[in-house]
Amino acid sequence: MTTPDTDTPAAPAPEVATTPAAPAAAGQKRKKTAPRQTHPLLQTLWELYPGLFGARFLPLKLGIFEEMRAAHPDRLPAEELKVALGLHTRSNRYLEAVASGLPRHDLAGQPVEPVAPEHVHHAILELYRRKSSTPQEPAARSRAVEQLVGAVERSGLGRDGYRERFGQHEASLPLLEEALALVAQKSARQEALVRAFKASGKSIEDFAEMYGMDPEAVARMVLPA
Repeated sequence: MTTPDTDTPAAPAPEVATTPAAPAAAGQKRKKTAPRQTHPLLQTLWELYPGLFGARFLPLKLGIFEEMRAAHPDRLPAEELKVALGLHTRSNRYLEAVASGLPRHDLAGQPVEPVAPEHVHHAILELYRRKSSTPQEPAARSRAVEQLVGAVERSGLGRDGYRERFGQHEASLPLLEEALALVAQKSARQEALVRAFKASGKSIEDFAEMYGMDPEAVARMVLPA
């Protein structure tokens, strides 16, 4: 049996199952449509794992489907669980958690591993694609670029490596190039700050006070990792 891949969201799907209302005939009142219904197993998952499926969604560890089935074989039937997890991992809220760089979490809600750069990148672009033809497009674009900057920095690939791996798609290339330009600017500013700190001969605290900066932020930028 094929289990849902919580690592790579598939083609967009609604967070909830809906039934479109038929258009009202001329001169007739439009009937009220039934409220959208969530998959019943999503409620069960929220009850069992509120830290993962509650007010805040978290990226799920690989293999969590099998662990859920083993823990609750009666309450989580395999086919229904597969559908529910598919809806969950294709939802905007879940994609936002992945795009933000949060690590994967186990059933206890503990972080266990980072999300692969490919899946972070996919989530960022999918969120932008869903909003690119809406009035929210400008804000969505800014958010996507901001998230791509973080994705590049966390990936460990460097600007050139990230472009080589993810720059093949024409539709997303403008976003990526804008993000890579911002990464380059941040890198240049940090290098200039390191040079100024070394030349100053001052302590981190004095240097930070001189430039009106937070000492902890200065330490992160000028001290070796």
